Parts: sequence; structure tokens; C-alpha cells
Amino acid sequence: VQLVESGGGWVRPGESLTLSCVASGFDFVSSAMAWWRHPPGRERMLIASITADGQNTNYRDPVKGRFTISRDNAKNTVYLRMMNLEPADTAVYYCNAGRFRPEFNSWGQGTQVTVSS
Repeated sequence: VQLVESGGGWVRPGESLTLSCVASGFDFVSSAMAWWRHPPGRERMLIASITADGQNTNYRDPVKGRFTISRDNAKNTVYLRMMNLEPADTAVYYCNAGRFRPEFNSWGQGTQVTVSS
């Protein structure tokens, strides 16, 4: 299993970013996927998930209405569009299979998102 996240960076409050996660080594098209984040000094938490067919999504309250998860099964890729970013969104962002809990114990390297003025 390989999960490769990218797209992070430093942005100012109110700006946007889109993260990508390219997956391989498992049946991506049959797998629900999720984005997680690990803020400094806190535990990693799930923030958004999407079903295998892309028809249903779920979001945690802190990101609801600002973040959008999507996927392209032809490219084995899941995306996270993040808008109106806030300093509280600063974290390392990861993807994993599974809708409510991580399917795999091994994680990718993650991608750092820093929101600061």
C-alpha cells in the first residue's frame, strides 16, 4: 500500500488549497477514502470521507462548508479542496482508505498545511 499526499503549503487566512492523494497497492475503486489531519500537539483526526462511488461524503464540523472531498477513480486519486482556511487548519494532512477509521496502519508522509498571516 502506498499513499502519497501533496499540495500543502503556507497560505494566509481566507485563502484556499487543494490537496491530492495518489493511492496504489489496494483496490482503490472499491474503497471508501478519507482525509485526516494531525495538528501540532493534538491527535490525528478524521475530517472528511467519501464512499467508493463518490456519491456520499461526510465532514467533521470544523471543516463543514469549507472543505470538499472528491475522487477520481480513473486516477486512483482523492482530493481535498480547502477554502477559507483558518489558522486552526494548520496540520499535517493524510489520506487513508476507510470511511470512519483508517483501513491501513501505515500512513503516507502527509502534506503540511500552514495557515498564518
